[in-house]
Amino acid sequence: MEMLNTIQQFINYLNYEKHFSGHTVLGYQNDLAQFSTFIKQQFEIESPLLISHQHIRTWLVDLMNNNIEPRSISRKLSALRSYFKYLIKEELIATNPVAKVQAPKVAKKLPSFIEEQNLSILFDQKVNNNQEEFFANDFEGQRNKLILLLFYTCGVRLSELIELKTSDFDSYRQTIKVLGKRNKERIIPITKELNLELQKYLVIKTQQGLNNEQIFALSSNNKMYPKAVYNIVKRFLSMVTTIDKKSPHVLRHTFATHLLNKGADLNAIKELLGHASLAATQVYTHNSIERLKNIHKTRHPRA
Repeated sequence: MEMLNTIQQFINYLNYEKHFSGHTVLGYQNDLAQFSTFIKQQFEIESPLLISHQHIRTWLVDLMNNNIEPRSISRKLSALRSYFKYLIKEELIATNPVAKVQAPKVAKKLPSFIEEQNLSILFDQKVNNNQEEFFANDFEGQRNKLILLLFYTCGVRLSELIELKTSDFDSYRQTIKVLGKRNKERIIPITKELNLELQKYLVIKTQQGLNNEQIFALSSNNKMYPKAVYNIVKRFLSMVTTIDKKSPHVLRHTFATHLLNKGADLNAIKELLGHASLAATQVYTHNSIERLKNIHKTRHPRA
């Protein structure tokens, strides 16, 4: 039983049975391939049957010696744990060698988010207070504006935005249908502003002769891809904020943080984000606590 063959079987399982996102599957594949190469080079082992917890610990030490961040090491260990669980399920091995391996401690990082007034500048004001708009009134300009609005007002993931189809948009009910992780559908209400922007953009898109079923497209009529969306978001956020991270995921964090700051119920935010458990959503409460501390410190006369 060769490890490379079983890794491919596991990847097929993630793709076709678990329906993991392409981004997640690629991460698992890269981490497992890295581990397989290390084990073969260091110990001349090519079968998962021969792998013990000592081999895995040696790999982790090597990663740490190469200055790999604890968060990345934990992710790689998680991929390895899932792989061996799969082998147990398929009755190819009897025990999981990762069970005796402890992941390095990862410092908790608060999600980055953008201040409300910064996004108001982007969507509501002119560039440097003159007549030039942030977003041009053509196909690309309106598409770019809509991308940022969708991330901020709906909290969708990058992969979800790219896969949105015209048929997922219901202008009458003012909703969009999103296909999330593990093919789980959710309906997200949209603002009146976003509803109008979507209608306007789809008219412009049709006038451009772009007919692919996805809402977002390149000028060439090809499907939008992750790097293109990332570059659009980074370019426009750079105009209104100096935070280090300027990505689609930061806008998703901003969506959740602003809702919580305005008093939204945590369970409702969980449903809107498409989180499987409340634990994943609770991280945003820390941002609100930090905000309250800052307000208390700067505004209370005895602080």
